[in-house]
Amino acid sequence: MDIAVILTYRCNSKCSMCYVWKNPTNPKHEVSLDTLSKLPDNFDYLNLTGGEPTLRKDLLEICDLLRPKAKTLEISTNGLSPEKLVNIVKKYPDIKIRISLDGMESRNDTIRGEKDGFLRKMENMKKLIDAGGCDLGFGTTFQDENIDQIMEMFNLSMNMKIEYATSALHNAFQFHKVDNEIYNRVLVSKKIEQLITGLLKTKSVKNWFRAYLNLGLIKKILGYPRMHPCTQGTDSIFIDPWSDMYACNVRPDFYVGNLFSQNWDEILKSASLSEVRKKVSQCHHNCWMVSSAKTAMRNRYFPKLPKTTVLQWVLINKFRVSLNMNIPFSNYINYNVIDQDADLKRRISFLNITEKIVQQPKFSNRYSELGRINNH
Repeated sequence: MDIAVILTYRCNSKCSMCYVWKNPTNPKHEVSLDTLSKLPDNFDYLNLTGGEPTLRKDLLEICDLLRPKAKTLEISTNGLSPEKLVNIVKKYPDIKIRISLDGMESRNDTIRGEKDGFLRKMENMKKLIDAGGCDLGFGTTFQDENIDQIMEMFNLSMNMKIEYATSALHNAFQFHKVDNEIYNRVLVSKKIEQLITGLLKTKSVKNWFRAYLNLGLIKKILGYPRMHPCTQGTDSIFIDPWSDMYACNVRPDFYVGNLFSQNWDEILKSASLSEVRKKVSQCHHNCWMVSSAKTAMRNRYFPKLPKTTVLQWVLINKFRVSLNMNIPFSNYINYNVIDQDADLKRRISFLNITEKIVQQPKFSNRYSELGRINNH
């Protein structure tokens, strides 16, 4: 099973597509080491995310506790605070670190509301490389505002000999906003086609399967159903900063328990989780995030292997690009049948805007103020 732990809703970025920074948690109320110690061993993948995880004063202690419990431990970070990350990498070189990068130079800073953010990320990634990090990379959220630069960011990552992970703009209670939509779906999707080809041209097997994952992102953006059924709640689960557990970070109605007041086995054997798993099987959201996509791509009987259909697609299209042939995207995507472009108020940059910050109380309505969260 995979698990993501949202350590905090505090954040020192001011992203246009995520308002968690406007709604921080009180550090006193955030999931504790004692609560995290209840997690069992043998997770396939454990992601420490936020908000911004490096704002936790006990992040190294959290890694000390959780690194033995997972085959892969990841920290998803904005990369603005290198000191803690460097110390962690020196102690655990194999910890996976992904720094959010949403554009080249000023474009990143504008989207993410980070003063000199791009330069700081470049400097800090080099520090992590020098510290001996073995699994480092950038992560980009595709959106209208940065889609013309994705090949530059991909090439930057390849030149630095680090990984390049991707996702597409989507809604989640984790972001504390529900209007994340692509404005020009076809334009964005066509740009992702270029990245898919670029990924398949590399020598990295991991990149070949990322190419398939990005095909799923195109389908998500255009409004197609998921490429594979969702297995959230069975293969993956989320914990929020108050220790509440959910099958995923999109639907707050998929609540399954609280790790502070319950133990792990009690939650896994609960009627709540059984009921939520039934709801997941009937969910029609076309979410396609890394957390849910990579588990859905796994072979049911041999989880370390991909599904046969996934493997076939990867091998066939890797063979094509090796022969300098084009990928027949029209075989997989019908651009004549897509969702209409979103007619919404455009996202704004908060780089030079001061907003009111409201710390969330310990006992709140837990996302109900967001209303209905949709990924069409």
